Amino acid sequence: LAAAVQMTSTTEVERNLDAAEALVERAAARGASFVGLPENFAFLRSEGQPVPEPQDLGGPWVARMSSLARRLRVTLLLGSLPERVPGDTRVRNTSLLLGPDGGTIAVYRKIHLFDIDLPGMEHLKESRSVLPGDEVVVAETPIGPVGLSICYDLRFPELYRELARRDARVLCVPSAFTERTGKAHWETLLRARAIENLAYVFAPAQVGHHGGGRESHGNALIVDPWGTVLARVADGEGLAVAEIDLERQERLRRALPALTHARLAPGGPLRPKGLDSPGEMP
Repeated sequence: LAAAVQMTSTTEVERNLDAAEALVERAAARGASFVGLPENFAFLRSEGQPVPEPQDLGGPWVARMSSLARRLRVTLLLGSLPERVPGDTRVRNTSLLLGPDGGTIAVYRKIHLFDIDLPGMEHLKESRSVLPGDEVVVAETPIGPVGLSICYDLRFPELYRELARRDARVLCVPSAFTERTGKAHWETLLRARAIENLAYVFAPAQVGHHGGGRESHGNALIVDPWGTVLARVADGEGLAVAEIDLERQERLRRALPALTHARLAPGGPLRPKGLDSPGEMP
């Protein structure tokens, strides 16, 4: 089972870490072996504002979550935290994937930064305080290969096609989507990424008011490769829990082998594992 966490983080780091720990414990108690926290799970304020506690990847926030993953024996996605950049006042918006032993499996640094000019939202300029990453990351986990991304990345389908090319079966999208853009686009984009890549989409989310005028849409989701929403947190803090069934995914990919029909994608058609023979639609 996989569990996507929905929570309301603020500038109160200890409160956020306590809430995250409690929600991960609840997920483990329900049998989840893969648990994901949202973007900025430990600290959240308006985009573009300075971060008072940038972290090293071996810092206290990661150490606490590493101990939690080890104690519960879960694979734990830390949706994102502000990673310190030596010699720069800016940070990276960085996601870590921790194994059941507490060790780091993978690190992803958000590539696409949220700089928008919608009326009334001009203050949302992530690049003021964040440096973009440039590496596409797929990691092996007990639920299969997962592709890492963060929030605004969701609007760039070429990233997810590259993750699929690298055999990602689950696309992780930990987010803090604003209420305004989330209401309009969040679920549509998540389901589109699932359908076009015939992949599971796993999307932990921030929800509600965070202070400083920042509000997140919520609706943490797990979507299957057919675009069906398997689990959702409609409101408040909680868990979206669902099974990741890779055998069903392979049947769907054989029945609808669209990934192998790509003609305009750089590098030509994709050849994911499990598409060597035709199959029946599940």
